[in-house]
Amino acid sequence: MTYSPPEENTLGTILGRGKRREADATRRVIRAATPLRSSLGIGFIGVGAVIVSGLLAVCGLIWMVAQWSDYPNPLIALAAWIVLIVVGVATVFASRSVVGELPPWMFALFLLGLAVTIALDFSAIWPLNDIGQSATASVAAGVALLVVVVVRPATDILASAAAIGLVFAVGIVLNSTISADTIASQVTTLALAVAPAIIGVVLVRGFRRLVQVELDRVLVQSTVSAPRFAVGMMASEELARLDLAAEELLDSVSTGRTKLPLDPKTASVAASLATELRLHLIEGRRETWLYHAITESDLLGKVVTLIDKGSLAGLLDPQQRDGLLSSVWLLISDSAKSATRMVQIAVGPVTESVETGYGRKITIPIILTITGMGRSKVDPATWEALRKIGQYSDSTQNSSLQVQIACLVDNPADQ
Repeated sequence: MTYSPPEENTLGTILGRGKRREADATRRVIRAATPLRSSLGIGFIGVGAVIVSGLLAVCGLIWMVAQWSDYPNPLIALAAWIVLIVVGVATVFASRSVVGELPPWMFALFLLGLAVTIALDFSAIWPLNDIGQSATASVAAGVALLVVVVVRPATDILASAAAIGLVFAVGIVLNSTISADTIASQVTTLALAVAPAIIGVVLVRGFRRLVQVELDRVLVQSTVSAPRFAVGMMASEELARLDLAAEELLDSVSTGRTKLPLDPKTASVAASLATELRLHLIEGRRETWLYHAITESDLLGKVVTLIDKGSLAGLLDPQQRDGLLSSVWLLISDSAKSATRMVQIAVGPVTESVETGYGRKITIPIILTITGMGRSKVDPATWEALRKIGQYSDSTQNSSLQVQIACLVDNPADQ
């Protein structure tokens, strides 16, 4: 049996390199909810997109039947609809049977079917010299991109919509008579062919971002009830991996599969496992819940900096922790609109000891510095969250907001 040493320790240290890397449980969980995978919410959005495209297709089909007698060759227009319906139904069933992203070859066949539909429909209405009034199946082909809006990357959908829009624009310019009376119908037809796919992409991306933010927040919120000093959320998984590797090695020795004394390679593996298990017990216990909440968050880690040399954040009670995390989340909730926004959290040092009706307390100053944000842009709920931490005061300087909080906590010397 061949044993391989762990790739990294419980704290993310890469063996043999001495480099530290934060264990990131949140990214692994969020990766499971990326656009490449199926989810309940995205599935419902996909069903809604199919229903919308189906309703618009029915409207187009009714319009085609209404102007049946105007077509020079109506069978070509009917053929365009048959191709579109076959391609649409086949794609719906394919997207439901495939886990994750629709394979590129299936998407290519889908686009080929749309191209054939547009070509047939344009052939049927070209002699009418009015694409804006006569196009039916070709418009529905553009709307049909909604069918794959949740199973293909946004770039693919937008590129396909742009190509369809270009085909319509060129066809309108070359075939239709553009005047004050006809321009409205031409522009409306072009918009109907392109806009639904673009709107679908925007809605799906917004939903996915919302889900990822909320998932990240829920995972980080679990640190509110964590001990003062703790390892990260990945600690149990890494310990289980190390424990399994150690048990397999010991079992191999006890059953005689591995002879004693150990060969140099196996001895090196055993030494690495022992080191890793010791690190799990003694290393990382200096890191507080707030440190892990920030470093293990896919969103907080990008914009929040923590300064807590005395590890005093661990003294905060659950209500104060919840207030601190909630205020930080509210401060960065619209950080996508302000790329320069950064939040710095400075904790400590202890300033004074205060005697209260609940016993002796110590005051820990917490300073939040938010760059690129004025006081007027702070959500009112943020101030409510800050009150859970303690008394606070705020000031603005050089386009930065600074909030100073006096946080009363139990004196650890009395515990």
